[in-house]
Amino acid sequence: MAVSPKSRLATTLFAFFLGGFGAHRFYLGKIWTAVIILVLTIAGYSTIMLTFGYVFLAAAWIWVLIDFIMAVAGKMKDKQGKLITKW
Repeated sequence: MAVSPKSRLATTLFAFFLGGFGAHRFYLGKIWTAVIILVLTIAGYSTIMLTFGYVFLAAAWIWVLIDFIMAVAGKMKDKQGKLITKW
């Protein structure tokens, strides 16, 4: 299997610190899923006073947590489907 030139450390740090903005997915070239995470976060924070904003935030946070775990484990793939294994 082909190995991605993207950095596993950068992906992990982006997911940890800027995951709610989809930064790690933008970095990997997965633009549409990054935009979905960003929209979920924005929708969550803008409707948090109506209490159903927590549903959007929970969805985004769970998604980012799974991405973070996959990045640390070396199982995350970039846009071309190549594994990100190099630290």
